[in-house]
Amino acid sequence: MKPNALLRLPALLLFLTALPALAQTEEAQINKADNAWILVCSALVLMMTGPGLALFYGGLVRKKNLLATMMQSFMMMAVMTVLWALVGYSLAFAPGNSFIGGLDYLFLNGVGTEPNGSISHLTFMVFQLMFAIITPALISGAFAERMKFTGMLVFMILWGFVVYFPMAHMVWGPGGLLNAFDGGLIGCLDFAGGTVVHISSGVSALVCALVIGKRKGYPEEGIRPNSLPLSFIGACLLWVGWFGFNAGSALAADGIAASAFVATHFAAAAAVLGWLLAEWIRDGKPSMLGGITGAVAGLVCITPGAGFVSPMAALVIGFLGGLVCYFSVAVMKAKLGYDDSLDAFGVHGVGGTLGAILTGVFASKAVNDGFDGAPMGLLEGNTGQFVNNLLGVLLTWVLAAVATFIILKIVDATVGLRVDEADEIRGLDVTQHGEEAYSQQG
Repeated sequence: MKPNALLRLPALLLFLTALPALAQTEEAQINKADNAWILVCSALVLMMTGPGLALFYGGLVRKKNLLATMMQSFMMMAVMTVLWALVGYSLAFAPGNSFIGGLDYLFLNGVGTEPNGSISHLTFMVFQLMFAIITPALISGAFAERMKFTGMLVFMILWGFVVYFPMAHMVWGPGGLLNAFDGGLIGCLDFAGGTVVHISSGVSALVCALVIGKRKGYPEEGIRPNSLPLSFIGACLLWVGWFGFNAGSALAADGIAASAFVATHFAAAAAVLGWLLAEWIRDGKPSMLGGITGAVAGLVCITPGAGFVSPMAALVIGFLGGLVCYFSVAVMKAKLGYDDSLDAFGVHGVGGTLGAILTGVFASKAVNDGFDGAPMGLLEGNTGQFVNNLLGVLLTWVLAAVATFIILKIVDATVGLRVDEADEIRGLDVTQHGEEAYSQQG
């Protein structure tokens, strides 16, 4: 061997030794388009809470409670962010057991710019954070106009630990009980949060309404929205933001994201028609409030199946969602007599349940080949998956209902749940925050 060849030998050996690492780097590489798309989607989902949900809920209450209602959504943007950074993300997405994650990501340890699929780990973490923000905020619609601010804060923090973090791990975390694609014992198809977000918050909202009790004067007094234009703007922001919510859950700028985007829009549009048709037949007039509530109902219903169902199936799911949620709000609530102030249960609990069940029916391998060529839903012959989705719905109902009841009792025994009668009559804006939405001067 020539002397210069001998000199090159160490470099050659070093290169050969590094080949496996280079191959691994090539496999786990961040795709800039995917990463940028998910960051945009994260911003869209945050927009759903503030201003979307804040305006939607704020316009539906009386003007003396407008700021207090918006403040509840706004506070979740702060409180849940801090909890998520400290421990929530770890409990939801770190390796653990079937029910809860471990502490590997405590204080975001090990969560940096390294690849997580085709996006960075930080990007994945912040996208999932936005779901953790909006989910408890949805519950606030059930107890609007009567819950103490301190009681609300303590309740939401405990609810995050006992309900949301475990549910996120069970459905989306590694080895979670309901994770259909990563070793779950009961694989439940939930693309963007039918169980994790909507059923959990909606069922919890019903329990809150029952435990806290009715607003003073409800239903004898006419309690009317202070500003439907505000709610209209909020609903439209929710519709737009929902593209990030559902299409972003593909975690890539790919065909599944496009399919979820289209399904989301189609379902919302069909639900508007379904709700307004039922309202027109029953009440004689289609209302703006009915239209925007129907849109949200359709968006809720399609959430679990957005990346699994075809556009035509999305139209069916949305239309059925509009009809069923209208019935739950206009008929069932009146017959049962509970005061779910802003229909968090009627839209999110009922809509999420219907959507999760219909996902088990309409999921298609032509849209998402998540089972490597095997049938996805009931219409393709996968009865087992349909049953698994039913079990996922049942488990979510039980966990949310039982845990919420216990948490409410703990909060009531410590800081208290409800404002006193005088404060409720005066309004929560002044009594809880010392300010008014509309100045009486000038």
